[in-house]
Amino acid sequence: MSERRVLFYVQHLLGIGHLKRAATIVDAMTRCGLEVTLVSGGFPVPSLVVNARQLVQLPPAGAADLSFRELVDVRGQPVDEAWKRLRSDLLLDIWRRLQPDAVVLELFPFGRRQMRFELLPLLDAIKGAAQPPLLLSSVRDVLGGGQKDPTRQDQMLQIFNQYFDALLVHGDPTVIPFGLTFRHAAQLGTRLHYTGYVVDPAPAQVAGARVGVDEVLVSVGGGAVGRQLLEAAIRARPLTTLSGLRWRLMAGLNAAQGTLAELSALARAAGAGAITIERHRADFADLLQNCRVSVSQAGYNTTMETLAARARAVLVPFAGGAEIEQSLRARVLGQRGRVEVVEESDLTPEKLARAIDRAALQPVLSADSIRLDGAQRSAELVSRWIAERFS
Repeated sequence: MSERRVLFYVQHLLGIGHLKRAATIVDAMTRCGLEVTLVSGGFPVPSLVVNARQLVQLPPAGAADLSFRELVDVRGQPVDEAWKRLRSDLLLDIWRRLQPDAVVLELFPFGRRQMRFELLPLLDAIKGAAQPPLLLSSVRDVLGGGQKDPTRQDQMLQIFNQYFDALLVHGDPTVIPFGLTFRHAAQLGTRLHYTGYVVDPAPAQVAGARVGVDEVLVSVGGGAVGRQLLEAAIRARPLTTLSGLRWRLMAGLNAAQGTLAELSALARAAGAGAITIERHRADFADLLQNCRVSVSQAGYNTTMETLAARARAVLVPFAGGAEIEQSLRARVLGQRGRVEVVEESDLTPEKLARAIDRAALQPVLSADSIRLDGAQRSAELVSRWIAERFS
């Protein structure tokens, strides 16, 4: 029998976290023997390695601002109805040509309302197929700003009930139950499946001694937001007990060139050559494992990589627009004693310096009960469900 085919759709709008998580899950699916086509609707990320049968790039779109209400194209221009029809037709054509055994939609219908113009026609086509594929939704542990709107949550449940077979929640209910941000979680019943958190495999030496570079590592994910944290970190360095170490700041792939230049100038003036500014490192997981303290926002991917590396950490959750995701995640982990937390609204160089000093005094974290095998578990579930559906 030929390999079972999966179509995995993802749309990132601001940062690259959704795409990176999708790529990690797709990699696990590929290693499980599934033939996966990853369909991406966000701006391309050339440095991202995708282990899939194929990566299909739709005409890319992103969010115009932190309200996420308006989509813009690669030129920064608002998309029009003709553009939307083109994307919808392309997505339908991909599905028809591929004839997958399973379709996975990242976040929808629990987010990505902006993409209903192409996803609802796809769902209707799937539902009307003679032999419809397994239809799954893939979501992170915490929903975004829409979780505050009861009417919107009612719509999420209605669409899920109408079309979907199961929901993969990439989290751990002992840490953050899905019902904390989705009020209808109990009504999902046995269709809700927790996979554990999705994280790339940690470097092999995590189980042994920590070796290599001893530095303070400051990162802001893709870099679409985070300049405030990077500037605060540069100014915090001389105020900490770790001012004698090298500080490495990762500005992110999406950081504007002008921002990078200004941060570099500030680092030269304040750091006396001991602060390094970089966009991105392929060995980020190794740097996390061997840093003295990690300072970052509380995005899903970086936070899980930090836990997997057992790094001492300070989280400064991004709270722009209507976002509550990072603040909730950071607060829960702070209450568990896993991290130090500085709220973005309280961020000053002095408060950040004190949090870094507190983190530096903590012992290296030991493994605990938080599940970090979400990619592999997701792949196993999808593989099993396909086999049961089409056996």
